[in-house]
Amino acid sequence: MKAPAGLKSPAGLVTVALTAAILLAATLVIATSTRGEETVFGSSAGELDVRTFARGLVHPWSLAFLPDGTILVTERPGRMRIVTMEGQLSPPLKGVPEVWASGQGGLLDVAIDRSFSQNKTIFFCFSERTDGGGRTAVARAKLNDGGGRLDDTRVIFRQEGPLSSGNHYGCRIAQADDGNLFVTLGEHFAYRDQAQNLGNHLGKLIRIAPDGSVPAGNPFIGRADARPEIWSYGHRNEQGLAINPASGELWEIEHGPRGGDEVNIIGKGKNYGWPVIGYGIDYNGAKIHDSTAKDGMEQPVKYWVPSIAPSGMLFYTGKLFPKWSGSLFTGALAGTMLVRLSLNGNAVTGEERLLQNLHERIRDVRQGPDGALWLLTDSSAGRILRVAPSGK
Repeated sequence: MKAPAGLKSPAGLVTVALTAAILLAATLVIATSTRGEETVFGSSAGELDVRTFARGLVHPWSLAFLPDGTILVTERPGRMRIVTMEGQLSPPLKGVPEVWASGQGGLLDVAIDRSFSQNKTIFFCFSERTDGGGRTAVARAKLNDGGGRLDDTRVIFRQEGPLSSGNHYGCRIAQADDGNLFVTLGEHFAYRDQAQNLGNHLGKLIRIAPDGSVPAGNPFIGRADARPEIWSYGHRNEQGLAINPASGELWEIEHGPRGGDEVNIIGKGKNYGWPVIGYGIDYNGAKIHDSTAKDGMEQPVKYWVPSIAPSGMLFYTGKLFPKWSGSLFTGALAGTMLVRLSLNGNAVTGEERLLQNLHERIRDVRQGPDGALWLLTDSSAGRILRVAPSGK
């Protein structure tokens, strides 16, 4: 029996429906991949599986693994959470100080103390509002994970100098073997020349004891014109910090303006040049630097032109990626990718750009206890991603 004129037969309807479903599915696949849901990526170490471990975070900034395998994560609006091994987010922990979540500010880096299993101590930094603007503060607290809160929260350091209107706070924390803390501090964008002024903390990398006091051995102790916490100076907006396990040296990553992002090896009392020397230009195209080099000022071991806006960093020591052992990894915000730098001693010998089709701003990168790479995506729908060899 023929279908009435103008109507398709049942078989035709099924064919049309199937065709529409296939087209819809293809459209969804394409749309999903452009939204950052693609799961398999190529690399020099073979195919990578990228899995969303947790979602529902708002501009997550930093993550740290706790000894039991759970994850402590910060969100820039001022929340700190624990993420279970099943990827479930806890309610925001109580006891976090009020932060000034304006511009680039908010709740920033978090690090667990080397003796956390015994003392439950964590350190974190945040932007703090005071009369006329904001500044970076560093706090310590005891994590009461069973009670869902921080106990004994205490600010141990406050940045001194001209205040920020919302930009360039830093801030990353690295703890040395002796327990002292290295902390990066931005120059608040509008006060670039202050990075050369030892009389304040803008554009500096500082070294403080776990209680905030000044450790013996800091390079500017006793100088009336210098802050005793300063370890190095001449920085712009430092976004990555890690100790190289192969050498024990402190490495740092900072943003340039238009071009001139840098990777530096930090030396005691050294001057890293901002804004006197550098490889970028101002956002309006104007010249900033006198030159790219000057006596008494350190050179980066790597710089990027154009900028990629690098972020958190780590030196890989795990076993899941044996080919990448000793590599330096950093996220990229403007570059929306993960970057791997090959090293030969202190020399950068190669660069590999990974996960570019993910189309995500990578804010932090850590090595998990499983040897995988764990990433934070910086957006209002932020995620924790696990990156591992395909099938692992």
